Amino acid sequence: MSSSPSPPPSPLGAVRPSPLVEQAAEALRARIAEGYWPVGTKLPGETTLAKELGVGRSTVREALRALAGAGLVRPRQGAGVFVVATEPAEDWPTRLRRAAVTDVYEVRMAVEVHAARLAARRRTPEDVTAMQLALRGRRVASTGDDEAFVDADIAFHAAVVAAAHNPVLTDLFMEFVPVLRKGLVDLLALTGLRVQEPNTADEAHEALVRAVADGDPETAAAVLTAELEDPFGG
Repeated sequence: MSSSPSPPPSPLGAVRPSPLVEQAAEALRARIAEGYWPVGTKLPGETTLAKELGVGRSTVREALRALAGAGLVRPRQGAGVFVVATEPAEDWPTRLRRAAVTDVYEVRMAVEVHAARLAARRRTPEDVTAMQLALRGRRVASTGDDEAFVDADIAFHAAVVAAAHNPVLTDLFMEFVPVLRKGLVDLLALTGLRVQEPNTADEAHEALVRAVADGDPETAAAVLTAELEDPFGG
């Protein structure tokens, strides 16, 4: 005996006048999330959707473009628009904010240690000066609170990464900064590490500058590896 058919879904309903694209996209996103259009399903045409939503075809087109950008739908040339996911894809910054600090920190080590090697090979006199100034700024910040010190510490590490002259490494490091900053500030507050040593790991930072300036990639990598394995993490 066959089961009775499911009741038809309620109409999408016309959206309010503004902002039309955002409202149209949200209405379509909700229908996808409800499973009305499962993954692999072809969406109705623009004309049909426009009629249901009470908007123009151009608004539907922009809404579908927004859903495609979120990873929910994908157009196929000559075939239409198909559902490929029921939840929007998270962008990189969002994923980093949700990641465990320890996971981010492991990737930070890989990025920075490699950057230190490159920096020792590629540094310019201006890069060395920038690192020396950042080291001086870190020392000055050691007399301030934990947040100021962490900011100065991150600025120092950013100067080392910049000396690698690889824009991808630089951008990747900067994506980590918000998560790193919060994690390091929280760790200092928890451990009270700077109570006894306000300018913690200063010697390691100075050794790193010296190794990069001397063009010694392996020493630079070794110094930074040891530094980042410290509970404060440099």
